[in-house]
Amino acid sequence: MANLLEVEGLWAGYGDASVLEDISFSIESGASLALLGRNGMGKTTLLATLMGATRQTRGKLRFGEHDLAAMPSHRRAHVGLGWVPQERDIFPSLSVEENLTVVARPGAWDLRRVYQTFPRLQERRSNMGNQLSGGEQQMLAIGRALMLNPRMLLLDEPLEGLAPLIVQELLRSIETMVREGSMAMILVEQHAHQILPITQNALVLERGRVVHHGASTALAADPAALDRWLGVAGH
Repeated sequence: MANLLEVEGLWAGYGDASVLEDISFSIESGASLALLGRNGMGKTTLLATLMGATRQTRGKLRFGEHDLAAMPSHRRAHVGLGWVPQERDIFPSLSVEENLTVVARPGAWDLRRVYQTFPRLQERRSNMGNQLSGGEQQMLAIGRALMLNPRMLLLDEPLEGLAPLIVQELLRSIETMVREGSMAMILVEQHAHQILPITQNALVLERGRVVHHGASTALAADPAALDRWLGVAGH
């Protein structure tokens, strides 16, 4: 299968400071990547760079037939990148349904399918965004990104700070999306043991550089590597 995303020799950061140094990897259409590393190692910066929210100083970024480096950030969603940032950024004064439909683009992901994936959102479709729990807000943020019908979904720590039951619910939904393979996915998460079983490949960043890139199953089976790069084996 052809590569959807190609990152080659990427350097990027904020202002004059480089956070990412010589990053190279690729993702095929429909494939999934666990993006791992300790706090402050560049994971969020990498997603932000894909969305055009940092200063790219060197390297190539290709998404399908598009040169992302030459594309303004507001156009990247239109070519198929869906981003769910840590802050969620839902519209607090719009209802759940309005949050979902205000950004909708034609495709397989519509209101019916989002509600099937996240039944809680259908139950609360008339609630305002600021009336939802943290877990429900996260579901809404993911659902809103899906309504863009992206070719690739970028999830930045979607499980952070959520109750265990909500975490399991979200993990099941994410795993289903990965299995369907209708879109590629990059999933940032602190807890490797939660996402290595549901992703195909893993990339580990340390001080803004790639220190590991390979199959998720192989990394999950290597406690010494997990301990070296993430601090605690698998956790």
